[in-house]
Amino acid sequence: MKKIIVALLLVSLFSCGKKEIQLPQLNETIIADVKDHSPIFMFFELNGKDTLIDVNRSNSISSTNWLFNIDKRLPLKLVIPEIQKLQAKKEKSSHKKEGSENYFTYMDSKKKTLAFLPFTTVVYKQAKPNFGVVIFHNKNGIFAVNGVEVDKENLQNHLDSLPSDKPNKFLFCFDKEVSFEKYLEAIVYLNKISVEYPSLQLSNTQYIY
Repeated sequence: MKKIIVALLLVSLFSCGKKEIQLPQLNETIIADVKDHSPIFMFFELNGKDTLIDVNRSNSISSTNWLFNIDKRLPLKLVIPEIQKLQAKKEKSSHKKEGSENYFTYMDSKKKTLAFLPFTTVVYKQAKPNFGVVIFHNKNGIFAVNGVEVDKENLQNHLDSLPSDKPNKFLFCFDKEVSFEKYLEAIVYLNKISVEYPSLQLSNTQYIY
């Protein structure tokens, strides 16, 4: 099935004017297989020193699961507005099928296979939050919690030890200049925290600024 999926993606790439996408690479597989899907492509382009995004959703069908194939070099400031538009378009579609999901595609660098990360319930906001505990990830891959830099290895313990008279609300925030690949790396790591520390309340809203 994986080989079939890869083949379908390659065919779709060629049908998009023979453009190429450099998919993000992570060292693990979150989801190995997605059935009943259609692709969306976000290509990386350069115009002089300016980075541009070229979106192709001509093969997307609202009743299916959507696979977002996004070039790893694209910054979030270009990617997120396009994702928001597509999320809204699918939600408003009369053909949307109950239970259909949205996934980011990437390559498992260890297994050398295509893999998928679901993000259907994620709500993106292009603004700074005005409440909660802010977990900010900058373009250099450094985490800061409420403005205080924290080593990635100590992030879990730091969050769990924050004093509060009620459960903290933790908010994921990202520098708009972060590349899509670095964003996925951070999301996979932060999601692990929610599994290992179920007492931490993680919001589905992500802030990009």
